[in-house]
Amino acid sequence: MTLKTRLLAASVASLFAAAPATAKPLDGASTDVMIQGFHWNSASTGGWWNTVKNNAATLKSAGFTMVWLPPPSDAASIQGYLPRQLNVLNSSYGTEAELTAALAALNAQGVKPIADIVVNHRVGTANWADFTNPTWGGCNTVVAGDEWATACGNADSGEGYAAARDLDHSQAIVRADLKTWMNSRLKGVGFAGWRFDFVKGFAGSYVKEYVDATAPWFCVGEHWPTNYFDANNPDNWSQQIGNWVTANGGTCAAFDFSTKGLLNDALTNNNYSRLKTAAGKPAGFIGHYPKGSVTFVDNHDTGPSESCGNAQNHWPVPCGKVMQGYAYILTHPGIPSVYWAHYFNWGLGNDIKALMTIRKNAGLTSESTVNIQRAEAGLYAAVIDNKVAVKIGGTAWSPSGTGWTLAASGTDYAVWTTGGTTPPPTTTNVEFVCNNGTTVMGQNVYVTGSVAELSNWSTATTKILSPTAYPTWRATYAMPANTSIQWKCLKRDGSGNIVWQGGSNNTVNTPAAGGSITATASF
Repeated sequence: MTLKTRLLAASVASLFAAAPATAKPLDGASTDVMIQGFHWNSASTGGWWNTVKNNAATLKSAGFTMVWLPPPSDAASIQGYLPRQLNVLNSSYGTEAELTAALAALNAQGVKPIADIVVNHRVGTANWADFTNPTWGGCNTVVAGDEWATACGNADSGEGYAAARDLDHSQAIVRADLKTWMNSRLKGVGFAGWRFDFVKGFAGSYVKEYVDATAPWFCVGEHWPTNYFDANNPDNWSQQIGNWVTANGGTCAAFDFSTKGLLNDALTNNNYSRLKTAAGKPAGFIGHYPKGSVTFVDNHDTGPSESCGNAQNHWPVPCGKVMQGYAYILTHPGIPSVYWAHYFNWGLGNDIKALMTIRKNAGLTSESTVNIQRAEAGLYAAVIDNKVAVKIGGTAWSPSGTGWTLAASGTDYAVWTTGGTTPPPTTTNVEFVCNNGTTVMGQNVYVTGSVAELSNWSTATTKILSPTAYPTWRATYAMPANTSIQWKCLKRDGSGNIVWQGGSNNTVNTPAAGGSITATASF
């Protein structure tokens, strides 16, 4: 096994038992931080692989070591989660050539590309199950009981998925062709690891077989807990996730939906006691098995779809409390994952990067030790590895003793380190306002311009504005201080057609670091 962050091959179930765990340690604690390299609307922005390529150096500079990219194959859905021709790597995100160039740029920066692997289900090329590229004939490649009445495979080894055909992984041809696709096509164009989609849909033992056959640098599975909207039983959620890690033989980490749910509850209801167990450990999967836990605040499914969004609104953290969530996961054990929209679209990139820098400089890892100081209504406070102190919530708190320096802070969160100084700000906040005279259904309004923070005039800009009172769109982004910036508004409808703001370029002269300014233009 050549996983960089290999998980235990022994049973994870023992971690949830009363007796102490006796499994061997991992091959060293992980210092990785991952970014989800897309959001729910990325495929509709046009040329997403080019956007990723153009941000490769930015991701490296921020400290990301891995980027989880969307499903790369031809699919029936624009987001890629209804895969059709697996071996065809032209998708809504761009061409195979553009994908290959993006992966080359990431690998050149030392940022490992992780492919979103959708192997639970598949759709036919022209009808229910005429699978091509790779071609599978016969009805036995689809599990018995699938909504396709002709299906004649063996029983499903997991939960059903109604939107596509559930694949029968017990069939040798299915497993063989999936391994070839992963090894030859995906690793061949530059992918280094896997994010397994909807792993509740098929047995974890098959994940182990695919990982053993493909030797990824890293892999992680998406295992949504049953009854995930019920926040009353996070230990059960952790057990469900742990059972899956046990089933895959400890070859893959899991997204920590239990910690996600507890953060949702704590931040929504101001009840930070949810983040501490009776034994004084961090609640959630990170309290049981931090090395196998990929923590996150929101992703393309869970995050909000309103004006602050770019996700499906299934289970969001309150928009105004996202940075509290990052203050938690970026100082705590586990392998943190940052959402692209938070970093690039919401104007939170500098604040998130500051927390990532603290994590790196303090040497915090996936198995860092947490000493929880307070966990109550209005306040969570903890000291991690005796190097970093963090508080979230509205109640005042600071670490006791001498030698602590405030290193990062924002609304209802603060982080201290032992020693060092707070770096001076180098950016200023610019509120970009675009007045759009007409609105087209499905239309989005963006801003682009002459600096890297505005994508250097790229029409694939990620700087999307939010509709407030129509026809006004606005958003605030961190820009270089004391800089004359040329910029313009542009809009793109649901078909990808681009309309530029007319006339000459707009100019905004940004104030000194730490300041703010509003820049307005009209179509």
